[in-house]
Amino acid sequence: MTQTKKFIVITLLVIILVIVLGVFVNKPKAIGKYGPLAQCIKDSGAEFYGAFWCPHCQAQKALFGGAKNLLPYIECSNPDRSVTQICVDKKIEGYPTWIFKDGSKLAGEVDLKTLAEKTQCTLPQ
Repeated sequence: MTQTKKFIVITLLVIILVIVLGVFVNKPKAIGKYGPLAQCIKDSGAEFYGAFWCPHCQAQKALFGGAKNLLPYIECSNPDRSVTQICVDKKIEGYPTWIFKDGSKLAGEVDLKTLAEKTQCTLPQ
């Protein structure tokens, strides 16, 4: 095999490897059965305020499984645990706090049924 043919074969193999790795790395994450609910809650205009250090906030997110990143989450804590300005302005007094489009608030962990009702979203079976 000539040098040119070897170069072409190696180049093609590298291109194929890059494509395969790119597809693998960019594979969509599984959002599970609560993905549509989380997206609907976000689309409804609801807002979910919490803090990275708050175990109740982590439990609230865990209810959504792989769809937790679709939630309309707003972080209220700076790295030094001081409160962010947006949460001061919104008068967030505890975590988690949900604010809905109608202006109503719910504090503490809220079950999925209540979140679905407040946002007029469908709770998956």
